[in-house]
Amino acid sequence: MESIRVGLVADPAAPTVIARRLTDLSPLDGRSAWDITVVSEPFTTGSEDVGVAVGRLQNHARRRGWDLVVGLTELPLHDHDGRHLLVETDAERQVAVLSLPALGGLRMHSRARSAVRSLVSGMAESTTQNEHRVALPRRRGRWRLLSGMVLANRPWLLVPGLKSALVAALATGAVATINSTVWPLASSMSWWRLVVATIGSIALVVGWLVIDGELWDRPDDDSPRSRERSRLYNASTLVTLMVGVLICYAGLYVVNLALAYFVVDPDVMAGAVNAPVGHGDLFVLAWFVASAATAGGGLGSGLESDEAIRAAAYSKREQDRRDRLARDAGQSTDS
Repeated sequence: MESIRVGLVADPAAPTVIARRLTDLSPLDGRSAWDITVVSEPFTTGSEDVGVAVGRLQNHARRRGWDLVVGLTELPLHDHDGRHLLVETDAERQVAVLSLPALGGLRMHSRARSAVRSLVSGMAESTTQNEHRVALPRRRGRWRLLSGMVLANRPWLLVPGLKSALVAALATGAVATINSTVWPLASSMSWWRLVVATIGSIALVVGWLVIDGELWDRPDDDSPRSRERSRLYNASTLVTLMVGVLICYAGLYVVNLALAYFVVDPDVMAGAVNAPVGHGDLFVLAWFVASAATAGGGLGSGLESDEAIRAAAYSKREQDRRDRLARDAGQSTDS
């Protein structure tokens, strides 16, 4: 039997990586094989009407001679009632759009694989309705979508974007760890003050990143759809930045603790604080120094807003998609 020509159109970055891992998909029932082609191209802009994305995907299928096409996007999709969508299928036009963040944050690759196989099988067998959509539950689905957006931001990749701040914080922490004037202050800190210092230092760095990188998204208009998009974008950006800065904080704490164990003489420290010093005191010292170095060294270094930090914001990546679509449209007009 002749194979079915399937097109996967994926947003750049993570959706494209996922799509390229799906080229070996095949039907489970042993029917016509699938000839899968992957195209990396932004086909959605903003949380727009999903019908616009369906139309663009249909144009791709027509130009490339595909029998059916599935779009993989990292953007949240919604219907006219404001519900967030997992998938929208137009069986008559043989087009489907899948919102990857709506799959949730965990097991993204395996869930995407299962969803795409189900979509392709359904359209190939014409078992779906003319228009079929799967909406997320209003409350639980929003948290699921947000977790998927945060993991799509890959917060662990934020660390390279904070390299100068991290180096400055490490230097500040090293000096503070061996400074005898810091020891009495650290030993006097209660646990709740240390917790407040940790939260405050991380919040300061996150706030500065948002301001310095202009990462805060503002609604395009006063419509509920636009406001909801901005809320989702900003929430995912803040959580992503907090996770990324927390990773840096944890690394800074480990380095400070190791330095304290190797450099600080417990007897000398005991004389400075006028009290016996044990292992717990070194943990407290490293904790206090990590908070102080994160706030002081990080903010004082002038945080750079490079691509790693821009990637933490959905609004910035969305702007990149808009720019690429505009360039592609201009090239098409010129040709």
